[in-house]
Amino acid sequence: MIRLSIPLRQALARLSLPVLIALAFGTMLLGKADAVLAERARMALADLLTPIWGALQQPVAVMRDTVQEAESLLNLRSENLRLREENERLRRWQAAALALEAENAMLQRQLAFVPDAAPVFQTARVVADGGGIYARAVLLAAGPNHSVRKGQIALDERGLAGRVTEVGSRSARVLLATDMNSRIPVTLEGSRARAIMVGTNGARPRLQHWPEGSMPQDGDRVVTSAEAAAFPAGLPVGIVRRTEGGAPEVELFSRLDRLDVLRLFDYGLGGILPPEAVARPEPRPRR
Repeated sequence: MIRLSIPLRQALARLSLPVLIALAFGTMLLGKADAVLAERARMALADLLTPIWGALQQPVAVMRDTVQEAESLLNLRSENLRLREENERLRRWQAAALALEAENAMLQRQLAFVPDAAPVFQTARVVADGGGIYARAVLLAAGPNHSVRKGQIALDERGLAGRVTEVGSRSARVLLATDMNSRIPVTLEGSRARAIMVGTNGARPRLQHWPEGSMPQDGDRVVTSAEAAAFPAGLPVGIVRRTEGGAPEVELFSRLDRLDVLRLFDYGLGGILPPEAVARPEPRPRR
């Protein structure tokens, strides 16, 4: 073991903090100077760590499922009563839904309506809540031969969760709808008014830029809008809720705090360009 003198150890202790600060600033400057290089470095590191995170997540998922099952057994009686009441309500709604479905089919036949083709999607497992440069993002294990690309729409079993922002060889990062960098065009189903849903890094994004005279009302259902060709129209997003100050927020359908699996849909939209397309001009051929 090498023993260092006291003055040398004191000098190293004084220099360690400035050196770390200089390295941090150097990394920040490198990321600003070449965003594409920084993104590729982040995704290369994510590809390297994704199998490790996936292996570490397995015992955590088993423990979480065990705790949830124990809690459900303790609340079995109250849950059974709630399900019976909900079942009665669903029976009433089923009759209305069947009547509307028959009416809709008849109108489509009369109008010779051609439905849109079903979008292609693939399923990926969430392995980490690593945001990278984002505060609210998740890392997905996409596999070695995946077809994930930037701009694809991420949904869970309830509704919109976010969109793909970075893609590696084995992983992909999804920017969640609650991140402060998220801007999603939406439509209020009741009034058909359009607005922008802005992430706040909290549980509920806020609504902004709605038309004058079309104030979002508490309980309005929110779906995606096709503005700017970034999202398809009609994807379920959430319900409008009012804060104590009266600001309209969106209570999301998706459970972003319990994401295990996401479906990545490819709608063939070109509204989100990857950074490589605008990072630098193509070199001109020499004459």
